[in-house]
Amino acid sequence: MTLRLDIALLRNFVAIADAAAMSRAADQVGRTQAALSQQIKKLEEAIGQPLMNRTGRGIALTVHGERLLVHAHKILRAHDEAVAELSGASLSGRIRFGCPDDYARIFLPELLETFARQHPQVFIEVVCASTPRLLEQLKEQALDIAIVSLPDSPERDQFLRCEPFVWVAARGSDAWLRDPLQLALSDPDALDHLAATSTLEKAGRRFRIAYASGSVAGLTAVVRSGQAITVMTLTGVPPDLQVLPPASGLPMLPSVGISVQTARRNPSRLLHLFEAHVKAVLPTL
Repeated sequence: MTLRLDIALLRNFVAIADAAAMSRAADQVGRTQAALSQQIKKLEEAIGQPLMNRTGRGIALTVHGERLLVHAHKILRAHDEAVAELSGASLSGRIRFGCPDDYARIFLPELLETFARQHPQVFIEVVCASTPRLLEQLKEQALDIAIVSLPDSPERDQFLRCEPFVWVAARGSDAWLRDPLQLALSDPDALDHLAATSTLEKAGRRFRIAYASGSVAGLTAVVRSGQAITVMTLTGVPPDLQVLPPASGLPMLPSVGISVQTARRNPSRLLHLFEAHVKAVLPTL
């Protein structure tokens, strides 16, 4: 009997393997966990080998599952390239794409991977910087498109998603108890900087900007040292840091809206497709 691998089954297998959890994979592909489990069972029956095991931490691939994953990525990439080319959807070119540092870890992998499946010949140059610097580069047309943060407003429907700002500290640190409060903040015109200083000033809480950096990695390193606290979007908080609760006594911070902006009023077909892709995917991540 000749073994044939079903593309749909392979795609769902890869989704589960990459997410390392059945629940996250189900959300991504729009199916129930039970339906995904049934599809994996069909794939295992077709191959005649177990592919994954459920553990307390999620999904763990078996040896056969690891081997299949390597082939599945190659098969799906070749399949999607063929479909794109034969349907006339295949494009080539270059996009200069900007993204705030704190969003890069969370949003970029899925955004870029899913777009590359459809348009593998497109080269995307990624620039990570704070929103004010990205807006400057868009104005100068040094970037084609960028994800940016904007102040919250009553017209929330213009945003792709809203993110609350939160106070962040190292686990076990008492930096938030110091007087004056020691802050690690980004550029003075960045929204996190403005939110932190204006909120503390209104609350009458004394503070000092002890560390300043345009790099999220630099700010995060300072916070991890326990010497200061910072402000981040809730989604952007690394798992090893803690969000300070209202019981800490720190004032509530505002939210920001995430939007996408382009440098040109009449974008090319390629840029239009990428903008549509960002707008479709970003709210789901």
